[in-house]
Amino acid sequence: MRLNCSNAVLVAATTLSCLARAQFPNATPRDLKLTTISSPVDPKIKISYKVPHGACNTAFESQTQYTGWVTIPGDFPTNTFFWFVGARDQEANSSLSIWLNGGPGSSSMFGFFAENGPCEVVDSGVDKFTTIAREWGWDRASNMLFIDQPNQVGFSYDVPTNGSIDLLTNKVYIPPAARPNSLPPDAYLNGTFSSMNISNTANTTETAAVAIWHMLQGFLSAFPELNPPKNNILGVNLFSESYGGKYGPAFATKWKEMNAVRRGNGTIMSNGTSVEIRLASLGIVNGCVDDLIQAPYYPVMAVDNPYGIKAINSVRARMANASFYNIGGCRDLINQCRAAVAGRDQNNTGSVPDVNSICESAYNSCADNVMLPYSDAGRSLYDISALLPDSFPPRRYLEYVNTAAFQTAIGTRLNYTETNSQVAAAFASTGDYEREAMVPKLASLLNSGVRVGLIYGDRDYICNWLGGEAISLALARSVAKYSATFPAAGYAPIIVNDTYIGGVVRQFGNLSFSRIYQAGHFVPAYQPATAFQVFARIIRGNSVSTGETIDLSSYNTSGPVNATSTLDVPASPEPTCWLRDVPGSCTEEQQSAIVNGDGFVVNGALQIGPTVTPSPSEPATMVTTATTTVQLTGLFTATATPSSAASPRRGTGVELRLAVGGGAALAMLVLS
Repeated sequence: MRLNCSNAVLVAATTLSCLARAQFPNATPRDLKLTTISSPVDPKIKISYKVPHGACNTAFESQTQYTGWVTIPGDFPTNTFFWFVGARDQEANSSLSIWLNGGPGSSSMFGFFAENGPCEVVDSGVDKFTTIAREWGWDRASNMLFIDQPNQVGFSYDVPTNGSIDLLTNKVYIPPAARPNSLPPDAYLNGTFSSMNISNTANTTETAAVAIWHMLQGFLSAFPELNPPKNNILGVNLFSESYGGKYGPAFATKWKEMNAVRRGNGTIMSNGTSVEIRLASLGIVNGCVDDLIQAPYYPVMAVDNPYGIKAINSVRARMANASFYNIGGCRDLINQCRAAVAGRDQNNTGSVPDVNSICESAYNSCADNVMLPYSDAGRSLYDISALLPDSFPPRRYLEYVNTAAFQTAIGTRLNYTETNSQVAAAFASTGDYEREAMVPKLASLLNSGVRVGLIYGDRDYICNWLGGEAISLALARSVAKYSATFPAAGYAPIIVNDTYIGGVVRQFGNLSFSRIYQAGHFVPAYQPATAFQVFARIIRGNSVSTGETIDLSSYNTSGPVNATSTLDVPASPEPTCWLRDVPGSCTEEQQSAIVNGDGFVVNGALQIGPTVTPSPSEPATMVTTATTTVQLTGLFTATATPSSAASPRRGTGVELRLAVGGGAALAMLVLS
């Protein structure tokens, strides 16, 4: 996400597993069985990859998978990790969808294992894990490419470096340091990381965009069959979450610019010197796009949200609102930042110290005075219905990805870190949060025929749906064809299946804004079926409301002009303390239990008491086990409107777990 503090990061844990304690591994590509080739378009770009056998059980064994790294030249070593998963059926194989988590500094493996990837991690015994196919994985509708970026995020690295990590604070020490006497052995581990050198990564969205363009040149030139053919409506799609509200528009614009440059030079696809990236759609999931537009909605969301939660008192909310508009307040400081960038750092390199200082001050003021008064509420930034600590989604995947078997399977030399604090600090130091208006970039993309889908869970605070709606209207005002037609389009129900409505959508042509009911910041984790249907409909150019084939030149939704539905507040669950996410998921009492040795950890979750209890999302009682046919492919097209809306809770009362199969999946019907 966007804040560098323990209770306000996309995923707090940067962890190792005690199951992967081969300290300081020094494996070579040969040891890891990686195949290394040079890019056909640029021999200086190297691609090292393998098939990750057993790392992720997909719906069908025939689905192609590659994990690997693209090494690109530059001022510092850059090895960008990717995980490619082929689609579940032939029709979906004609598209490529790229997924980016946010941060800045957060790994897309969070999305892969906790949100929309092809598989999820489940317990298979005490301190044992396996993966099962995710019913609503986005590989159901498209080839998927998950990328860890910028450099040093997740499994991406500059130089493999030995170090130590304190799991209670998530602080990484380079070089390794002795374990403090106050910490038990399982809470302080040695391992191999990226260098944590703040100079060896991007420090602005613009510089990150350049790196990913080069990375994709390497990947798509090495696997040309994965680049969708020209004039294919499915094409390449970019979906990004959270800070991806900035990544998405900036990265897509960079691809458009580089395509134009190469096309102007006559080099695209003619003499093999570059690969054209033909973007068909851009999706932003609970994105923080522009504080100049979205920041005023923080105090509004805190006191006037669809769930009737008064997170802070009205006086505090009015003060936060005033701090945005006051002379010298958040709005003025953002404008000063952008004027400084335009005048002295036009290429947004983050290399001009006084410009960085102005922009960093703007962000700090907006965060402290407009956004963070909400922290008084003791509620999650990512789900206003959840009291702190908020341990959803479950974090067991953090244990799994640090097992030796998994690391060998994907070919990594590093222990896994979910969020890199140095990358977050690099972006904060330049004030990247406030440097650039992204709506003009979105407008240019929309004008060029790119489908733009804005998807917002309505329980999120940090990048809330009210601000997202404001972005959609600002974007429409920036494009002549949409300025009157998009606001005039009414909100229609998002019909997910025959039994429920997952939210509402306003759509005209290629632009849509979706409010997803009962979803927090990580929409695919909260409402997987709804998120999948919206994703699939956007990339296919269908009606987001029904899934029907439409004429995008004239289609508009019909319904109320405002999305005013109020919903019941779900009960806040009891927190689960995950050892790999102590700052984000553990109470003070639980943290003390770890330090004092008063509990024990089973499958990554702290247990206090004499007996082991099931960890969240695992069956407490098995009702029946049977082999059944579960449809793991295909989309839904509505023929009628159901009366029920999405469930108010994180999960349904009955949960269906899927094991890998060839269309007929092994299903366990369990009570949750």
